[in-house]
Amino acid sequence: MANVGLQFVASAGDADPQSRPVLLLGQLQNLHRVPWSHLRGKLQPRVTEEIWQTALGTLNPNPTDSCPLYLNYATVAALPSRVSRHNSPSAAQFITRLVRNCLPGGTNRCILMICERSEVFASACALARAFPLFTHRSSASRRTEKTVTVEFFLVGQNNGPVEVTTLKCLTSATEGVRLAARIVDTPCNEMNTDSFLEEIRKVGQDLGIVPTIIRNEELKQRGFGGIYGVGKAAVHPPALAVLSHMPEGATQTIAWVGKGIVYDTGGLSIKGKTTMPGMKRDCGGAAAVLGAFRAAVRQGFKDNLHAVFCLAENSVGPNATRPDDIHLLYSGKTVEINNTDAEGRLVLADGVSYACKDLGADIILDMATLTGAQGIATGKYHAAVLTNSEEWEAACVKAGRNCGDLVHPLVYCPELHFSEFTSAVADMKNSVADRDNSPSSCAGLFIASHIGFDWPGVWVHLDIASPVHAGERATGYGVALLLSLFGGASEDPLLNMVSPLGEDADPQGDMERDCKRRRLV
Repeated sequence: MANVGLQFVASAGDADPQSRPVLLLGQLQNLHRVPWSHLRGKLQPRVTEEIWQTALGTLNPNPTDSCPLYLNYATVAALPSRVSRHNSPSAAQFITRLVRNCLPGGTNRCILMICERSEVFASACALARAFPLFTHRSSASRRTEKTVTVEFFLVGQNNGPVEVTTLKCLTSATEGVRLAARIVDTPCNEMNTDSFLEEIRKVGQDLGIVPTIIRNEELKQRGFGGIYGVGKAAVHPPALAVLSHMPEGATQTIAWVGKGIVYDTGGLSIKGKTTMPGMKRDCGGAAAVLGAFRAAVRQGFKDNLHAVFCLAENSVGPNATRPDDIHLLYSGKTVEINNTDAEGRLVLADGVSYACKDLGADIILDMATLTGAQGIATGKYHAAVLTNSEEWEAACVKAGRNCGDLVHPLVYCPELHFSEFTSAVADMKNSVADRDNSPSSCAGLFIASHIGFDWPGVWVHLDIASPVHAGERATGYGVALLLSLFGGASEDPLLNMVSPLGEDADPQGDMERDCKRRRLV
């Protein structure tokens, strides 16, 4: 599917399904609400109204179902009629599966997505996940370019036509999702730190932003002991890169910090032969931050926004960090290394410290494929959120439901968990003493400790280790979540709508009120 172009249009127009195969997709009750007058141009002469109604009568989604309407050229598929409170009303995960399984073949295809207006953003991002960009199959170079045209038919109270501004936003968001997924899918022999920096430069050039890059020995000289210590054994040196969007009239400063471990062998605490494959995905946080930053700035982000990329390859070699080594991190705190495979928290500790000390961020969000324990704590589909703010914890959960990138909270209790990092010779160790004591929460707390548990700003940590991929393919997870969570700071009406904070919300005010109320530890 790497040669598939995705287009969002207000109307896909009429076409014989034999010349343009079509998939009609939506909840069963919504499929029944589409008038035949809107469908016949896409289905006739192959499919009559009687065949359409008969097909709808055979659908029994449990949770999904599909029915061919005409050979391999036209299909109708039904999403779950109901979802639980911890799922997205859009049923986004099922959209991606149905498109992969039911979309007819062909070079020019059409998807008619039937949903409510509030589900358009999540549905579009779910559709994008079904069309990954990266492939090295030898047959791919011989394939012709394919196009999938997506039209939305809106049901419910706000069922007018889709606006041009909405289509533009969907294009930006889905391009960000596919960009992040491509970077994560690309193996490290191509997507090394040099290559990732080139991706950052390309996005910067597209937006008119020159990135700040601190690299190799300069990292060591300037005190970035976490990033430098993790990446110093690799052929391609580590780097801290920053893209900064600073519009006039900004009232607050936001930093998104992404873990960009382009490959994780585990270092000298080396991973086994069954757990190392797939570690090209350890840059998923940085990839999501890049895709989301590009889309957010394109759609008119009104506040200062910094994207901070902590890039390294955790490699094995004579220069590799050893267990027992002690590193001085950018925060000024010393860390005794007791597990070189707990490297993501080291690079992120430097990243959030930089965001706090040098960028003056009011809100710091770090996103990372941080712990295998995340999948045990919150599952394959829900990222884990850990934050010092009750309001932002709730906002992350709501944003996940709005956009389809699902989120569920971890326990935030530093006074009970941070003692797991106690060291006799340094400020802390980098891995816990007891792996049965909420390891995903502890890993996040390690990062927070480098800006301080008494820091008055908002800190949000998102562990996306499991939802960053589905099987052997990247999902582009995190792009939609960041766009939704911070949609209230956007000029775009659609992002305002899917934001849990809303167009008129005051995240800075929420932060200040929350900091006054909560007990600082």
